[in-house]
Amino acid sequence: MTTTPVTPTAPDTATFAGRHVLAELRGVDAALLGDEHRVADALRRALDAGGATVLDVVAHRFEPQGTTVLALLAESHASVHTYPEASAAFVDVFTCGVQADPELVVDALGRELEAREVRAQVVARGAGLAPATGGREVDEPLAAGMRRRWRLDEVLWRGRTEWQDMVVARTAQGISLFCDGERQSTEASQLVYHEALAVPPMLLADELRSVLVVGSSEGVVSQLAVAAGATRVDHVDIDTECVRRCAELLPYGYTPEELALAERAAERGDGPVRMHYADGWQFLADAAARGDRWDVVIVDLPDEPVEVTDPAQHARLYGAEFLQRCRDVLAPGGVVCSQAGCPTLWRNDTLGRMTRRFDDVFATVMPYCSDEHEWAYLSGRVDEVDDPVELAISRLDRFPALTSLDAGALRRGAVLPFALRAPERVAAP
Repeated sequence: MTTTPVTPTAPDTATFAGRHVLAELRGVDAALLGDEHRVADALRRALDAGGATVLDVVAHRFEPQGTTVLALLAESHASVHTYPEASAAFVDVFTCGVQADPELVVDALGRELEAREVRAQVVARGAGLAPATGGREVDEPLAAGMRRRWRLDEVLWRGRTEWQDMVVARTAQGISLFCDGERQSTEASQLVYHEALAVPPMLLADELRSVLVVGSSEGVVSQLAVAAGATRVDHVDIDTECVRRCAELLPYGYTPEELALAERAAERGDGPVRMHYADGWQFLADAAARGDRWDVVIVDLPDEPVEVTDPAQHARLYGAEFLQRCRDVLAPGGVVCSQAGCPTLWRNDTLGRMTRRFDDVFATVMPYCSDEHEWAYLSGRVDEVDDPVELAISRLDRFPALTSLDAGALRRGAVLPFALRAPERVAAP
């Protein structure tokens, strides 16, 4: 079997990279798997659905059973090896460049063959995969030996700011922000994340007139604070270009007009939102020297906190000394909150360290472990509060509308995972 001849484009050395999908299809009708013509037709349709350019297809049926179908592609190749006796098939799809998507091919083939189960793994091949394929993927580290791969359906902007690599792209979760290869926020989940970060400390604080935000390039936290009644929000971020790109490209957070007003407000010293492009470490030291005070200080840094010994510029903002600097600019009854890591068993080392640091710096510490996101947050007060959770719940009317928090969520989220409450873990260095 052959297709209508096409003239393939010569390989471009800039696209010497691709994705290799290895898959198993289970629960496929045995009669279908034994028919090389039907399998070949299914593969053709799947390749078309995935955007591949088919140059030729050959098929062979074995005796007493089994079929192999091989497709030669302008982008590379695809093959199917069937095992009717096991109602299964092995699939191999490799494509280079930006046109074809091997994952979509495998998904479509599973539907064409009506497989009950599709198991797939993806291997990145070639140097510089993401840039070479037009930014089609982000390979996000999760923990030792674990990574999460994001498919980028459309890259809206990719570049290097003064401080980090930045990508804004359309993904399965809408328009999404990635910095240094890690997801920071997505259109689908950003409000859940930012409410989990900002709402508990703004409920625990006795007053909510002034809020200091360190990080949070998108600007959502500033908007939540104003909605809750804050009349002064100082937003500090070291990466000017990242903040401006977020305002330009993200459908959440600041608009370009709102950001321009915040930048001018910082120059004039009025508000309600004032955008300061500065190092948070030094900003807090200068603020303490001036005697500036805020009711709430919210630290919103990259989603996977690094250790303070890491060479990254922001690493020291996770340490006890920085928490003390935050504490020093609190008004009476004020609260400091920080993103503190992940509560899952295989990723909770940072949360354990941050919990111990908060306990050392603050007399009252209230956790919030989100059950709709993968992160945990800690809020601390200098003074002792008998029941911080119930105090926060009593002030829920500060927020006229919330999408992911209520009294039940606050009570549940205030319980740290068992692994971090066990005495031997809490006492660990």
